[in-house]
Amino acid sequence: MRNLLGLFLIVGLLVGLPQPTRSCTSVLASRGATADGSVMTSYTYDVAGFASPLYFYPGGTYQPGDSLSIFGFRDGAFLGKILQVPKTYKVVGNMNEHQVVIGETTFGGRTELHGGTGVFDYGNLMIITLQRARTAREAIRIFDALAQKYGYRDTGETFFFADENEVWIMDFIGKGQFEKGAVWVAARVPEGYIAAHANQGRIRYIDWNDRQNWMWSADVVDFARERGWFRGSRNQFSFREAYNPITPRSLLLCEGRVWSIYRRAAPSQYFSDKYWRGVEGAEPYPLFIRPDKPLTVGDMKALVRDHFHGTPYFTREGYAAGPFGSPYRFRPLGFNIEGDTMDYSWARAISQPQTAYSFITQSRNWMPDAIGGIVWYGLDDTYTNVFMPLYVGMTRSPQSLSVACPITFDWNSAYWVFNKVANHAYPLFNIMIGDIQEVQTELESRAQTMVQAVDKAALVLHEHSPQFLHEYLTDFSVNFAESVVDRWRQLAFHLFVRYNDGFIRGTESVKDWPVGIGYPQDFKRRAVESRPGFYDVRWRKPGEPVR
Repeated sequence: MRNLLGLFLIVGLLVGLPQPTRSCTSVLASRGATADGSVMTSYTYDVAGFASPLYFYPGGTYQPGDSLSIFGFRDGAFLGKILQVPKTYKVVGNMNEHQVVIGETTFGGRTELHGGTGVFDYGNLMIITLQRARTAREAIRIFDALAQKYGYRDTGETFFFADENEVWIMDFIGKGQFEKGAVWVAARVPEGYIAAHANQGRIRYIDWNDRQNWMWSADVVDFARERGWFRGSRNQFSFREAYNPITPRSLLLCEGRVWSIYRRAAPSQYFSDKYWRGVEGAEPYPLFIRPDKPLTVGDMKALVRDHFHGTPYFTREGYAAGPFGSPYRFRPLGFNIEGDTMDYSWARAISQPQTAYSFITQSRNWMPDAIGGIVWYGLDDTYTNVFMPLYVGMTRSPQSLSVACPITFDWNSAYWVFNKVANHAYPLFNIMIGDIQEVQTELESRAQTMVQAVDKAALVLHEHSPQFLHEYLTDFSVNFAESVVDRWRQLAFHLFVRYNDGFIRGTESVKDWPVGIGYPQDFKRRAVESRPGFYDVRWRKPGEPVR
């Protein structure tokens, strides 16, 4: 059984594990901060030009001395071998059979600490740990042990670890060519609180006296001192200032998303926009906040469906949004203007067209693991997707979620079905988004209702007919997901017919003429002002310019 997973990991590790131009966002909620008492997390996997099949690993048993070949999740290059453990656990997406969840956002950090000769990149570190951990705390210890023993060769990451009882946030970075291993710090999200992270290190000062709720690598301070990045007493040490110093650009593109999450989860706390807008001396956002009310799954969906709504930074308004209120700006976000020395950047909201997949997880400690763990899984842009419930007790994955290639269109791939709908809507966003959200609401409302019924039926099976439990959860998860994808195909056809050639067809009757979409008043005014006299419809005097 040696190297049994070698070839599998080349492809399989591309699941939910970001590639270059990464810009992910995560929200973490403790049991006390959710309406039903579940631990909830969310994660958007934002990476340009990449498709990600749903990762499904069935678990396995191995013999003493078995090894596992590790291949780079970006390029498939062989990185080395590690010892296999006797037993590994099933993984569905980013959750394993014990309701343990791991996710990340890349902060990069000091470039001197990138690379090295270690075996692990962060993608392999996540998935191997999911295969081995029974709790969030154990996952953190496995992370550290693997990095110390085999080495870590990647960029700085903010990870999260959740199980049915608690959720942790970790800032983690390797040691580059200096030595093997990594330096890190992890903090437990307090009961009743939430946290968010978005490609910027979030942990600053450490409570060295609270070992129940804080964990750290043994040399996290000493290594920074050796490199000359920190001087002072341990109580003055800030992980972020030492390993991931902020810049105006990182505040704008990263902390802005944290601010948007916090302001909506706790509007009564009036979080200022000054920090993420780069005002010198502005107060950083706290690591944890208490939301104004306990969060539901629906609330988590709303948090990751964001274009800075209700703020002066709403990306669907203004000249840059174009005539039809597009919330998106083509990459790169940063730009310069000829003859101008200033650096500029578009705002970066949470919802993005390059999201390969996203999820919301629930880990519920009052149910058996197979029932308690749910991955609400979505493809493409969070604003135009559908979150589909996948129970961790399922024994196979939906076929349409298991097929994804970014360079070959395939109607059998859920990735392409959701991309087709979203991309068709982008040029006429304000016109078409209502049609999409109507179906989105229909399907997600149905999912929420059905999950309540499935929970009850599954608990009865667990009690009286456990041999049918996993089959039942599999049938529901697979069939519901496939029905969503099929409904989204129908939506794609509907949008293509209704909004064709710049017209809106109001009915399905060929007797009714479609109506031209036209342009908003402000856009027409700007066009006229940009070329005075060009669009005039009138008699012109001889000799008068005609263009």
